Amino acid sequence: TQVEEGAISLWNWAVTKHTSSVVNDEQRAKLRFVACKLVCLCEGSDPPEGTIRRQILMSMKTGKGWIDIGKADLADGFLEIAMSSIEKLYAKLLKGSDGEADIHVHKADVEKNLFKVLSYQAESAVAQGDFQKAVMCVQRCKDMLVNLPKETCYLSVLCYNFGVETYEWKRYEQSAFWLSQSYDIWKMDMKYSVGKEMQAKVLRLLATAYFEWDCNLYLDKALKAINLANQENLHPAGFFLKLKILLKSGASDEDINSAVAEFLHHEMSLDFCLNTAKLLLEHGRESVGFDFLKSVPERFESSPDLGKITLLHIEFLLQNKRELLAKQKVEEIIIGHYTGKQLLPEALNRLHIILWDRAAKHYEAKSYSEALHWYNYSVSFYTPGQIDQNLAKLRRNMASCYLHLKQVDKAKEAVKEAERCDPNSIFTKFIVYKIAVMEKDTDKAVEAVIEMGKLAEKPSQHEDKLRVEENIGTNLLSLAAQIALEVEQITILDLNCENNFSSGIMWEFWKPLFFSVVIELGNVFIFCSEIVTYVLNNTFSAAHKRLAESFTEEKFTGDMRILEAHWFRKIAWNLAVQFRDCPEKMRDFFLLSFKLSQFCPSDKAVLIAQKTCLLMAAAVDLEMGRQEVTPSEQMEFLTQALQHLQTCKEIWKVLKLTGDFAKDPTDTLLLLYEFEARSKLNDPTLHNLMESVWEQPQIDVKTLEIIASLAMESPARYPVLCKKALKSALNLHRKQTIIDTVEFSKCLHSLINLSLPTGLTDLDACVLQEVWDYFEDALNVVSITDAYPEMEILWLMTRAWNTGIFQYTVGKYKEAEQWCGLGMRFLNHLGSLKKSYE
Repeated sequence: TQVEEGAISLWNWAVTKHTSSVVNDEQRAKLRFVACKLVCLCEGSDPPEGTIRRQILMSMKTGKGWIDIGKADLADGFLEIAMSSIEKLYAKLLKGSDGEADIHVHKADVEKNLFKVLSYQAESAVAQGDFQKAVMCVQRCKDMLVNLPKETCYLSVLCYNFGVETYEWKRYEQSAFWLSQSYDIWKMDMKYSVGKEMQAKVLRLLATAYFEWDCNLYLDKALKAINLANQENLHPAGFFLKLKILLKSGASDEDINSAVAEFLHHEMSLDFCLNTAKLLLEHGRESVGFDFLKSVPERFESSPDLGKITLLHIEFLLQNKRELLAKQKVEEIIIGHYTGKQLLPEALNRLHIILWDRAAKHYEAKSYSEALHWYNYSVSFYTPGQIDQNLAKLRRNMASCYLHLKQVDKAKEAVKEAERCDPNSIFTKFIVYKIAVMEKDTDKAVEAVIEMGKLAEKPSQHEDKLRVEENIGTNLLSLAAQIALEVEQITILDLNCENNFSSGIMWEFWKPLFFSVVIELGNVFIFCSEIVTYVLNNTFSAAHKRLAESFTEEKFTGDMRILEAHWFRKIAWNLAVQFRDCPEKMRDFFLLSFKLSQFCPSDKAVLIAQKTCLLMAAAVDLEMGRQEVTPSEQMEFLTQALQHLQTCKEIWKVLKLTGDFAKDPTDTLLLLYEFEARSKLNDPTLHNLMESVWEQPQIDVKTLEIIASLAMESPARYPVLCKKALKSALNLHRKQTIIDTVEFSKCLHSLINLSLPTGLTDLDACVLQEVWDYFEDALNVVSITDAYPEMEILWLMTRAWNTGIFQYTVGKYKEAEQWCGLGMRFLNHLGSLKKSYE
């Protein structure tokens, strides 16, 4: 009993607090849930009538509460409890009834609650997408309307709501069913049903559902529904929908005219008439649409919005490419403007937009004279001397057209008017600049660019309302630079970078110009162009100075400086790549890229870029040192290469700490480049460098062979180093599982040539013994493979034979016999040549 009393108190508290907004809907649903559950738990085996009625009420309201907050799945259990309790109540009432009259009273009493529970169950089923259950529940409710006629309105509205929900979910078939049910229920008892306005609303939505579902398949049903709706209550929405259905179905102009005639006898707003005309014209019904549009002014002669009709007429004439008629309409408006029939401000603004849009289309099509025609229409609505920023924009647009038509004087007049209306516009200064460039007026062009830079740095409070980009100043300066490049106005660009372009905005004048030059470098002619050299040198100088300075500009943050540094270092890199046929410029741009990268954070990517730039610069210097240059020039190239390599080695040390570079060839390249530079400079530290090289366990054959080659490349001459490198290479060849006989033979050939110069007869016995060992090495390899090159075998045979002959000529017969015998041992390994030499 105490639990039950506590649950009822909780229920009542939730009701009172909800009305005072202490708890929200979800909190109230939870409180009801708890209270109802507790009451159900306290139910005895044979509860009294009052307890059952209370339980029915609480279960219904708890279920309805869950439905209302969108948790219909939680409602079903409580609605089942309510249904079960209703059955208990009916059984109890029948048990205590006294005659047929009592039974009818009890049945009527129970049916009211049963109707409510069934309607709630229908709501829950619709919310959960259970269409069949919802239909079953509503059908039972319909059957009960005979005894509960006052519920007709409630059930009709409930079905309408179901129709709205399912329509929004695009379940058009279900929506059509529920809306049809709503209308059928309304007809069951007109006395207790909803009004005609509501029924018309139901039928309009029903027609819309059929229209959206499949207009072609359900055209008749859609038309029937909308006709019924219009009969119940004629509403603009109903007429408009009927017209849409007819148009979609491809009805004849005659049928469309009949539909239009239906509503002409009723009061409709001007906006509704305009929307109707739009609908007709958008569906290609020009004849009906324009006829209807012509009839509208008569209905609204006294309306101040009459101009809207003419504007719509003009728009659709233009859309249908009837430009001449549109011009006539515009000229009628201009005449009216000066004879007391002005458009309202909103309509006039709309007309300006139409005129400018048409002019813009002609401008894009390069029909500049026609564009001016439409701009002149717009000018007609301004009074002489009027100051307006839109007029300034209009004059600038006209100036652009005149410039394309080469009518410079008229362009000057137009831009003068623009300056009068809006003297602080960067757009106007840009037109002034274009005129100056066209007339080759350098002073005027420079002045305009500087003015543009100043205006670009100011807040954009003076600019056009139609402006959409915050960085418009930057874009215009970029465009100005491009124009200068296209006409190669070198004098326009001849400005002091340090003074005039130190600001962030003005700097943008140089960047696009510079970038354009980079793009054009693909053209051979451009390489020789003075403007290219000029722009590249000036821009990179200005860039380096700008990045190196300590800026006080608020807008030039650290991040911006890094972005600019990255931008320029990448441009310099790309230039270096493009100058592959001009080594000196290639080197200079790689060095520029390196210098600019020093303003970037030293992350892994930047370090790799720096390393590569310096390696490439060193490689180019070494290559130029190999060309036919004077000794002093060669020394300069080699010294520069060493400087680049030293800086590169420092960067490489740091870079190797950032990851695994086991397969990176940088160590090898640094070694070879440094060896070449130092050997050709006759650097005394060369031997120290090589001592560390001999100790490296990972040095490969190819590297040793290149070192050997470089050691004897003029002006270097280090036969001892060469010999040591070749010996080391030969040892590595021997250690291979499968000897590369071609490479082995080349290495051995070089080593023998170096140790046994051709033509010398007085050789030291130790030298001869060393060379003899090389020949023995060769014989060992030749004897175990058929892949040894035959020409190398022939060369070895000949060198050994000739060495024996030289010994013979100086009376060393024993040595002569040995060397000639060695040569004859190679003879046995010759193939097709053996017979010739035998």
